[in-house]
Amino acid sequence: MKTGGIYFVMPAYNEAANIEDTIKQWYPVVEKCNNEDGMSRLVIANDGSKDDTYGIMQKLSANYPLLIPLDKPNSGHGATVLYLYRYAIDHGASYVFQTDSDGQTSPDEFWQMYENRDKYDFQIGNRQSREDGFSRVFVTKTLRLVVWLMFHEWVVDANTPFRLMSAPKLQAVIDTIPADFFLCNVAISAIATKWNYKIGWYNISFKPRQGGVNSINMKRIVKIGWKAIGDFREINNKLNTTHKE
Repeated sequence: MKTGGIYFVMPAYNEAANIEDTIKQWYPVVEKCNNEDGMSRLVIANDGSKDDTYGIMQKLSANYPLLIPLDKPNSGHGATVLYLYRYAIDHGASYVFQTDSDGQTSPDEFWQMYENRDKYDFQIGNRQSREDGFSRVFVTKTLRLVVWLMFHEWVVDANTPFRLMSAPKLQAVIDTIPADFFLCNVAISAIATKWNYKIGWYNISFKPRQGGVNSINMKRIVKIGWKAIGDFREINNKLNTTHKE
């Protein structure tokens, strides 16, 4: 049965070195889902890049009709991801798949989630073998502890940018999250777990950045993490008066 399809969403910031290869790698996946399930799209939001990321996306869209390039002022990764989630839901998506545009994830590993899309509300990757540096592994382990302290839930890999989600369930969760929240995927994973949604975890590979420079350094990570503790506390308090759908 044809549905609203899967919206594949990606934030992009200064990804001129990666964006063309990323689109070419993921487009066949989007195309296959569009043919099988209905209105599937690849939606990439340029988050105020200072390079030619958006220009490259615009040029490629002429040959990739399922690609929707969006342009917006810079607001940070989390706010852009939430913007994309709302865009997908508002345009009738049945499912939303999110990954990043830096080439670190593999399209081949999407299909294990696709096959089980009717069994789970949320399907999230678990980065067991990461090749993006010790500092990022440290952050993942620290976030796991913070989520446990704030939400009293043990989440395997809360911030993975590789997740397939039911649009209605995602809508219920993001309604509890501030629009500018940087660690939105962490909050989504924690809330979905706390609300006992059906969650499937999959071991995935995670490559080094394929080009360009990472915009997040350790100093900024510490600053974001410190702020997140207070934000998580506010979200958790809000959950006490919010009921899941």
